[in-house]
Amino acid sequence: MTTAVLDDHLLRDLLSGELSAELQELLDEHSPATTNLYYLRLCKSVVAARGGRLTGSWSPERRRALGRALLDLPESIEIVPVRSLAFRMAELASVHPVSTLGAEAIAAAAHLRGPLCVWIGDDGPRIREGASVTGVVYKTIVR
Repeated sequence: MTTAVLDDHLLRDLLSGELSAELQELLDEHSPATTNLYYLRLCKSVVAARGGRLTGSWSPERRRALGRALLDLPESIEIVPVRSLAFRMAELASVHPVSTLGAEAIAAAAHLRGPLCVWIGDDGPRIREGASVTGVVYKTIVR
């Protein structure tokens, strides 16, 4: 089974048990992974939700439950250490106009030889283009 890199929205859905049919289908075929920065962004949203799309509309109880899941992240969800990706991230960022988050996502998917999967509401043309140019499969997932 190959591994798919999930963005913070999809990781949230997985950890909260709110999988769309499309995300469930993806996870039937791929083991889940995420990046350090997607993980951080989701943690920040849980700690200080300020009306954002991730957890801003969630109740405090629901955010606390997600926070517990983030603190006890299942071993089955891989996070590639930055030290394994940093040089490749720097190379990607020097050639493609992607953020550090985007460079890490592309580098992690390439490292794991799997698709980079993002919630369709976070579909970014720069990450999509960087993934395409580097041969990383980029998928958008509907929630």
